[in-house]
Amino acid sequence: MATATYPPPPPYYRLYKDYSENPNSAPEPPPPIEGTYVCFGGNYTTEDVLPSLEEQGVPQLYPKDSNVDYKKELRSLNRELQLHILELADVLVERPSQYAKRIGEISSIFKNLHHLLNSLRPHQARATLIHIMELQIQQRKQAVEDIKRRREEAQRLLKDAFVTLDGQ
Repeated sequence: MATATYPPPPPYYRLYKDYSENPNSAPEPPPPIEGTYVCFGGNYTTEDVLPSLEEQGVPQLYPKDSNVDYKKELRSLNRELQLHILELADVLVERPSQYAKRIGEISSIFKNLHHLLNSLRPHQARATLIHIMELQIQQRKQAVEDIKRRREEAQRLLKDAFVTLDGQ
């Protein structure tokens, strides 16, 4: 009995059999998905929007202004987190039955921290792209300089070779 290690290819590979002779014979790719879709049982959307903390059912612990001082608020939430963790240690020793309330508060602080950090992601992405592009420009300028230097060196060698041939 023969067995295959891999399953056979899907039947739509036949749509591309004439591709080498006529690249235009291949079917057009499907249009991009817009709106909501289901993937592995979860509902997703193509809109890149950060849901608010209220939509997630989490109280917002920092101001709701559009001009949030991220550095200040992150430091404040970090200090508050440290304080709550110390209080949790105290509660676990003194009153173990009240730990659930402290865990909920710590969870809320973590969710606020993550929400603040996630709201900075677009800025981080832009800054990363700018940095990558600046590095690429620098590398290309360096490559151009290297090419110019090698061209000048080749011209000098050719000139020296012609001078030597003329001198013989």
